[in-house]
Amino acid sequence: MSVTVITTLAAMSRWEPDARGRMIRAAMELFAERGFEQTTAGDIAESAGVTERTFFRHFTDKREVLFDGSEAMQQTVRDAILAAAPDLPPLDAALAGVAAAAGLLEDRHDHAVRRARIIAANPALQERELLKLAAMADVTTGGLRARGVPEPSASLAAQSAVTVFQVAFTRWVTDDGAPGFADCIAEAAVALRALR
Repeated sequence: MSVTVITTLAAMSRWEPDARGRMIRAAMELFAERGFEQTTAGDIAESAGVTERTFFRHFTDKREVLFDGSEAMQQTVRDAILAAAPDLPPLDAALAGVAAAAGLLEDRHDHAVRRARIIAANPALQERELLKLAAMADVTTGGLRARGVPEPSASLAAQSAVTVFQVAFTRWVTDDGAPGFADCIAEAAVALRALR
């Protein structure tokens, strides 16, 4: 095989479709195998068959691979809150938002389990996860305010709904006998209401 053909084949592998998806899958495998700290952006790019430059066109750093989709999740929460029936109480509207976000993850259980384990093993990633949840609470509060919910009701409903999301997510990824994520959210919401 000539050098030109080999070079062309190597270049083609870098331009295969779904580079972002390949990088996410490669990163998850490497993080699980080597550990987050021991894996570099270059390692991820090489494993995915792309250049390091391509990696940085998609992600600002290797942490962002684990938090890909956060903005889409936040937008889903807000859209579902705004689309909820106008007479729905604030907590129910907020729960509708986080349940919609859960729908984005429902068919990605194995990925979510692996991601949760990687984050649990790294304090800096745990901090980033808390920031993601805080951003979700802010978006939820904003959605409720846009519906005309005053303070402190908007913040209380938002924080409660995000706590339900977090408790349900933890159960969903750690309990082998857990139902689907949406059902975990519904059950956590029932448990919250029972605290009165």
